[in-house]
This record gives sequence, structure tokens and C-alpha cells, in this order.
Amino acid sequence: QAQLVESGGGLVQAGGSLRLSCAASGRTFSRYRMGWFRQAPGKDREFVAAISWSGVSAVSTYYADSVKGRFTISRDNAKNTVNLQMNSPKPEDTAVYYCAAKDPKTGSGWGGKYDYWGQGTQVTVSS
Repeated sequence: QAQLVESGGGLVQAGGSLRLSCAASGRTFSRYRMGWFRQAPGKDREFVAAISWSGVSAVSTYYADSVKGRFTISRDNAKNTVNLQMNSPKPEDTAVYYCAAKDPKTGSGWGGKYDYWGQGTQVTVSS
């Protein structure tokens, strides 16, 4: 059974840094597009960042405008992990952060339907 497990969430001060990790198991995700999403209280879940598979093609990344220049997504296929480095977080970044994986057969877009989801990890940014 494929599983994604997030870790690294917690309380961080605005302007600090935090690193989220997502451990994938149950199948090989190297060909999958991996993404991070978040959901703040009372709001819809929103896209944060995604990274393409690092097979024969170069890795590509895509970010929401709200986090561009502050957050960095990376992956380690050997360890089946995806990370989200959050630098200079703001109080408005407070949310539950979810890791997700998209099968290449599902589509090539950065957003849209993702096939596997983690349970989420809480990130709280204090001002």
C-alpha cells in the first residue's frame, strides 16, 4: 500500500526557517510528480510547490507566487523523500501542509488531481 508520511512541522517564528519532509513507501515514486499543498483554517486547500520526476529529464520545479523565492522543494529518489525548505516564513503561511504524489498517467500539470496524499503536518508561524 502506497503511503506518504510528512514530518518536520511545528512552531516557527516569522523570518526563521523550517524544513518539512515527506517519506514515501509502498511503491517507487521516482517517476511521480511530487507536490506540497496546504490548508489554513477556514480556507480551501491550495497548491504550494511541486517537482517533476528526475529520470532522464532534468528536474523541474513550480511554486505558488505566495511562496516563490522563500520556499524550496527538492527530492531524493534514492531515499524516496521529498522536502520543502521554508525560509522567511510569514504568519500567513500557517496551515496544515500535505505531501502528494501524481502518477504520470494522471496528467502532466502541476496542479489538478494528485493520486496519493499524506495525513498532513501542522506548521504555525508566530509573528
